[in-house]
Amino acid sequence: MYLGGGTPTLLPGGEVAALLALVRERFGIADGAEVTIESNPGPDERGDARALAEAGVTRISLGAQSFDSGLLARLGRRHRPGDVAAAVDEARAAGIGSVSLDLLYDVPGQALEDWAETLEQALGLAPDHLSAYALTLDDPDAEGLTGPLGDHLPTRAGARRWREAAVREQDDDRAAAEYALAVERLGAAGYRGYEISNWARPGHESRHNLGYWHRRPHEAVGPGAHAFDGLTRRWNAARLDGYLAALTPGGTASATMPGGGMSAPSFPPGGAETVDEATAAAEAVILGLRLDTGLSLDEARAGPLAPHLDWALRIGLLARFAGPQPRVRLTMRGRLLSNELFSRLL
Repeated sequence: MYLGGGTPTLLPGGEVAALLALVRERFGIADGAEVTIESNPGPDERGDARALAEAGVTRISLGAQSFDSGLLARLGRRHRPGDVAAAVDEARAAGIGSVSLDLLYDVPGQALEDWAETLEQALGLAPDHLSAYALTLDDPDAEGLTGPLGDHLPTRAGARRWREAAVREQDDDRAAAEYALAVERLGAAGYRGYEISNWARPGHESRHNLGYWHRRPHEAVGPGAHAFDGLTRRWNAARLDGYLAALTPGGTASATMPGGGMSAPSFPPGGAETVDEATAAAEAVILGLRLDTGLSLDEARAGPLAPHLDWALRIGLLARFAGPQPRVRLTMRGRLLSNELFSRLL
């Protein structure tokens, strides 16, 4: 179970406990299940770690982003570097069994030395898991994702201006150097890079993330959330008013039943798309290659990768590795240029 994005720790601990109790009652939560909550490290945003642990949270993902105060300010973050250490300490003391840090690279104004310092400070906190993501500056408004049924809220004018300026400052060479440094430093510290953007100590790989990479079914609850049943992807609109109306009998999304009664709550507004066979095959290859286990050679030769396999091996995007079953996986060059390969499969 995964509570996030956003900042669900803004909810009082009692409300998180009530939510998890309702899930247990209606659906059940297996013994040993991973229950993750996302949090920002600031003292007014990270919530009560002890209350979260008592509610059943087993894993917390902290949006550290950077350990550079200036970069945090430019990103509009409210916390300071010292807040990250405090949040980690509180989570540990509360008995939350797995602590993850999210970091950002290719941030405008970030030098390689700044990124190296962020990595060192993050490692100094001995988290169980780290994610490192290149700053993404997509435009959901231009992509049509912010309409009444879209899964994004409209971008505010100030954020739009910041994004337009930041896009001009991004640098592919800087991003590649910073990613390579993360691979080197995190690997040397004993973390396994089990996915392109994720590193973990043994046993602390994110089950939630792995569910995405293995295309496992998942349900969506809340505005902007996404679901997948193996054949169809469904998403909820990001707008809270429409979501609440659909959940309220008699609301705008409820239908009138014969005899004048009101139907039960309906699915919230949003959208859906059926994943055809060709797309599913391409996704399986792309998501499989994001993992350090890669694909079996048989899978690589039988699916949509087959026409591109020799080319990818020849130019060093993929490499074979030995084992009980021959496999192929991305090289470091392949990770840096993965979009070049993946675009050929779709």
